[in-house]
Amino acid sequence: MSSNTRSVSVEVVCVLLCSTLSGVCLAPLCMNSHSSCHVVSLSDLFDRVIQHSSRMHGVSNDLHAEFEQHFLPSKNQISRVSRNCHTSTIFTPNGKENTQRMAGQELTEVILKLLLAWRDPLWHIHQGMAHHHDFNNFSSNKVLEMSDMVHELRKGVEKVAEKMQMSGIISNSVSSRASPEAPPLADSPEWRLMKVYDLLYCFRRDSNKVQNYLKILKCRIVPEHGC
Repeated sequence: MSSNTRSVSVEVVCVLLCSTLSGVCLAPLCMNSHSSCHVVSLSDLFDRVIQHSSRMHGVSNDLHAEFEQHFLPSKNQISRVSRNCHTSTIFTPNGKENTQRMAGQELTEVILKLLLAWRDPLWHIHQGMAHHHDFNNFSSNKVLEMSDMVHELRKGVEKVAEKMQMSGIISNSVSSRASPEAPPLADSPEWRLMKVYDLLYCFRRDSNKVQNYLKILKCRIVPEHGC
Protein backbone atom coordinates (compact mmCIF):
# COMPACT_ATOMS: atom_id res chain seq x y z
CA MET A 1 0.00 0.00 0.00
CA SER A 2 1.44 3.38 -0.95
CA SER A 3 1.95 6.18 1.62
CA ASN A 4 -0.72 8.22 -0.11
CA THR A 5 -3.20 5.37 0.27
CA ARG A 6 -2.32 5.00 3.95
CA SER A 7 -2.84 8.73 4.43
CA VAL A 8 -6.29 8.52 2.94
CA SER A 9 -7.18 5.46 5.03
CA VAL A 10 -6.50 7.40 8.23
CA GLU A 11 -9.68 9.33 7.36
CA VAL A 12 -8.39 12.59 8.74
CA VAL A 13 -11.14 15.19 8.71
CA CYS A 14 -10.01 18.78 8.31
CA VAL A 15 -12.10 21.90 8.13
CA LEU A 16 -10.79 25.22 6.89
CA LEU A 17 -12.80 28.24 7.96
CA CYS A 18 -11.94 31.18 5.72
CA SER A 19 -13.04 34.75 5.72
CA THR A 20 -13.80 35.43 2.08
CA LEU A 21 -14.05 39.12 2.89
CA SER A 22 -10.52 39.51 4.20
CA GLY A 23 -8.99 36.74 2.14
CA VAL A 24 -7.39 35.32 5.29
CA CYS A 25 -7.77 31.63 6.04
CA LEU A 26 -7.31 30.09 9.44
CA ALA A 27 -5.08 27.09 9.94
CA PRO A 28 -6.50 23.68 8.96
CA LEU A 29 -8.26 21.95 11.83
CA CYS A 30 -8.10 18.18 12.15
CA MET A 31 -10.05 15.60 14.04
CA ASN A 32 -7.03 13.23 14.13
CA SER A 33 -3.27 13.62 14.02
CA HIS A 34 -1.82 14.16 10.59
CA SER A 35 1.32 15.78 9.20
CA SER A 36 -0.57 18.36 7.12
CA CYS A 37 -2.55 19.83 10.00
CA HIS A 38 -2.74 19.87 13.78
CA VAL A 39 -5.17 18.24 16.18
CA VAL A 40 -7.58 20.82 17.58
CA SER A 41 -9.38 20.71 20.88
CA LEU A 42 -13.14 21.01 21.10
CA SER A 43 -12.73 24.38 22.81
CA ASP A 44 -10.57 25.71 19.98
CA LEU A 45 -12.98 24.34 17.42
CA PHE A 46 -15.81 26.20 19.15
CA ASP A 47 -13.72 29.37 19.14
CA ARG A 48 -13.19 29.10 15.40
CA VAL A 49 -16.86 28.69 14.53
CA ILE A 50 -17.86 31.44 16.98
CA GLN A 51 -15.35 33.83 15.41
CA HIS A 52 -16.64 32.91 11.97
CA SER A 53 -20.26 33.41 13.02
CA SER A 54 -19.37 36.78 14.50
CA ARG A 55 -17.83 37.94 11.22
CA MET A 56 -20.83 36.64 9.30
CA HIS A 57 -23.28 38.49 11.53
CA GLY A 58 -21.19 41.66 11.25
CA VAL A 59 -21.37 41.55 7.46
CA SER A 60 -25.11 40.88 7.50
CA ASN A 61 -25.64 43.80 9.87
CA ASP A 62 -23.60 46.15 7.68
CA LEU A 63 -25.38 45.12 4.50
CA HIS A 64 -28.81 45.45 6.11
CA ALA A 65 -27.99 48.97 7.34
CA GLU A 66 -26.51 49.91 3.97
CA PHE A 67 -29.60 48.69 2.15
CA GLU A 68 -31.95 50.55 4.49
CA GLN A 69 -30.00 53.79 4.17
CA HIS A 70 -29.72 53.85 0.39
CA PHE A 71 -32.84 52.08 -0.82
CA LEU A 72 -35.47 52.54 1.88
CA PRO A 73 -34.98 56.07 3.20
CA SER A 74 -38.70 56.47 3.88
CA LYS A 75 -40.20 55.09 7.10
CA ASN A 76 -43.32 54.40 5.06
CA GLN A 77 -41.34 52.04 2.84
CA ILE A 78 -39.83 50.22 5.81
CA SER A 79 -43.27 49.76 7.39
CA ARG A 80 -44.39 47.89 4.26
CA VAL A 81 -41.83 45.13 4.78
CA SER A 82 -43.57 41.97 5.96
CA ARG A 83 -40.63 40.54 7.91
CA ASN A 84 -42.25 37.14 7.65
CA CYS A 85 -39.12 35.01 7.80
CA HIS A 86 -39.19 31.60 6.15
CA THR A 87 -37.16 30.26 9.07
CA SER A 88 -39.94 31.13 11.53
CA THR A 89 -41.14 27.53 11.19
CA ILE A 90 -37.90 26.37 12.84
CA PHE A 91 -38.34 26.21 16.61
CA THR A 92 -35.71 28.53 18.08
CA PRO A 93 -35.52 29.23 21.82
CA ASN A 94 -35.87 32.85 22.91
CA GLY A 95 -33.60 34.24 25.59
CA LYS A 96 -30.53 32.82 27.27
CA GLU A 97 -32.41 30.84 29.93
CA ASN A 98 -34.67 29.06 27.42
CA THR A 99 -31.67 28.30 25.22
CA GLN A 100 -29.74 26.82 28.13
CA ARG A 101 -32.63 24.47 28.88
CA MET A 102 -32.41 22.90 25.44
CA ALA A 103 -30.34 19.72 25.14
CA GLY A 104 -26.97 20.13 23.44
CA GLN A 105 -27.85 17.86 20.56
CA GLU A 106 -31.15 19.67 19.92
CA LEU A 107 -29.48 23.07 20.03
CA THR A 108 -26.82 21.91 17.58
CA GLU A 109 -29.56 20.69 15.25
CA VAL A 110 -31.29 24.08 15.45
CA ILE A 111 -28.06 25.82 14.47
CA LEU A 112 -27.57 23.52 11.49
CA LYS A 113 -31.19 23.92 10.40
CA LEU A 114 -30.87 27.70 10.39
CA LEU A 115 -27.65 27.57 8.38
CA LEU A 116 -29.05 25.09 5.88
CA ALA A 117 -32.19 27.18 5.44
CA TRP A 118 -30.06 30.08 4.12
CA ARG A 119 -28.21 28.11 1.46
CA ASP A 120 -30.54 29.13 -1.38
CA PRO A 121 -32.17 32.38 -0.13
CA LEU A 122 -28.84 34.22 -0.14
CA TRP A 123 -28.55 33.35 -3.82
CA HIS A 124 -32.07 34.74 -4.29
CA ILE A 125 -30.93 37.99 -2.68
CA HIS A 126 -27.97 38.15 -5.03
CA GLN A 127 -30.23 37.56 -8.03
CA GLY A 128 -32.64 40.21 -6.80
CA MET A 129 -29.82 42.69 -6.60
CA ALA A 130 -28.57 41.72 -10.05
CA HIS A 131 -31.97 42.63 -11.54
CA HIS A 132 -32.01 46.06 -9.91
CA HIS A 133 -29.86 48.65 -11.68
CA ASP A 134 -29.31 50.71 -8.50
CA PHE A 135 -27.32 47.99 -6.76
CA ASN A 136 -23.56 48.18 -7.05
CA ASN A 137 -21.32 45.18 -7.44
CA PHE A 138 -19.91 45.72 -3.96
CA SER A 139 -23.24 45.02 -2.24
CA SER A 140 -24.01 42.13 -4.55
CA ASN A 141 -20.61 40.56 -3.92
CA LYS A 142 -21.14 40.90 -0.18
CA VAL A 143 -24.16 38.64 -0.48
CA LEU A 144 -22.16 36.00 -2.32
CA GLU A 145 -19.50 36.23 0.37
CA MET A 146 -22.13 35.73 3.05
CA SER A 147 -23.32 32.66 1.16
CA ASP A 148 -19.79 31.25 1.25
CA MET A 149 -19.52 32.06 4.95
CA VAL A 150 -22.76 30.20 5.69
CA HIS A 151 -21.45 27.16 3.82
CA GLU A 152 -18.12 27.18 5.67
CA LEU A 153 -19.79 27.74 9.03
CA ARG A 154 -22.17 24.85 8.47
CA LYS A 155 -19.21 22.57 7.73
CA GLY A 156 -17.49 23.83 10.86
CA VAL A 157 -20.52 23.21 13.09
CA GLU A 158 -20.83 19.70 11.63
CA LYS A 159 -17.23 19.06 12.72
CA VAL A 160 -18.03 20.39 16.19
CA ALA A 161 -20.92 17.92 16.34
CA GLU A 162 -18.65 15.07 15.19
CA LYS A 163 -16.10 16.01 17.84
CA MET A 164 -18.78 16.07 20.54
CA GLN A 165 -19.99 12.63 19.46
CA MET A 166 -16.42 11.25 19.44
CA SER A 167 -15.96 12.65 22.98
CA GLY A 168 -19.19 11.06 24.18
CA ILE A 169 -20.86 14.41 24.88
CA ILE A 170 -23.74 13.57 22.59
CA SER A 171 -24.84 10.04 21.84
CA ASN A 172 -26.11 10.28 18.29
CA SER A 173 -25.02 11.90 15.07
CA VAL A 174 -26.58 15.30 14.48
CA SER A 175 -28.75 15.89 11.46
CA SER A 176 -30.09 19.22 10.22
CA ARG A 177 -32.94 17.36 8.50
CA ALA A 178 -35.08 19.27 6.02
CA SER A 179 -35.04 23.06 6.29
CA PRO A 180 -37.75 25.45 5.08
CA GLU A 181 -37.31 27.18 1.75
CA ALA A 182 -37.79 30.88 1.12
CA PRO A 183 -40.45 31.84 -1.45
CA PRO A 184 -39.19 33.18 -4.80
CA LEU A 185 -38.77 36.92 -5.26
CA ALA A 186 -41.70 38.84 -6.73
CA ASP A 187 -41.74 39.88 -10.37
CA SER A 188 -42.47 43.52 -9.64
CA PRO A 189 -39.20 45.50 -9.22
CA GLU A 190 -40.66 47.39 -6.27
CA TRP A 191 -41.82 44.27 -4.44
CA ARG A 192 -38.57 42.49 -5.31
CA LEU A 193 -36.78 45.31 -3.51
CA MET A 194 -39.02 44.86 -0.49
CA LYS A 195 -38.43 41.11 -0.49
CA VAL A 196 -34.66 41.53 -0.67
CA TYR A 197 -34.84 43.80 2.35
CA ASP A 198 -37.11 41.30 4.08
CA LEU A 199 -34.56 38.52 3.52
CA LEU A 200 -31.68 40.71 4.70
CA TYR A 201 -33.57 41.48 7.88
CA CYS A 202 -34.28 37.80 8.48
CA PHE A 203 -30.71 36.75 7.79
CA ARG A 204 -29.38 39.37 10.21
CA ARG A 205 -31.79 38.02 12.85
CA ASP A 206 -30.86 34.38 12.23
CA SER A 207 -27.11 34.99 12.04
CA ASN A 208 -27.34 36.66 15.46
CA LYS A 209 -29.21 33.63 16.81
CA VAL A 210 -26.56 31.27 15.44
CA GLN A 211 -23.79 33.31 17.03
CA ASN A 212 -25.53 33.40 20.43
CA TYR A 213 -26.45 29.70 20.33
CA LEU A 214 -22.86 28.72 19.58
CA LYS A 215 -21.60 30.79 22.52
CA ILE A 216 -24.12 29.23 24.89
CA LEU A 217 -23.35 25.74 23.59
CA LYS A 218 -19.62 26.28 24.08
CA CYS A 219 -20.10 27.53 27.66
CA ARG A 220 -22.18 24.46 28.45
CA ILE A 221 -19.76 21.95 26.89
CA VAL A 222 -16.42 23.54 27.85
CA PRO A 223 -17.25 26.07 30.63
CA GLU A 224 -13.64 26.13 31.81
CA HIS A 225 -12.56 27.92 28.63
CA GLY A 226 -13.57 31.56 28.67
CA CYS A 227 -17.10 31.29 30.15
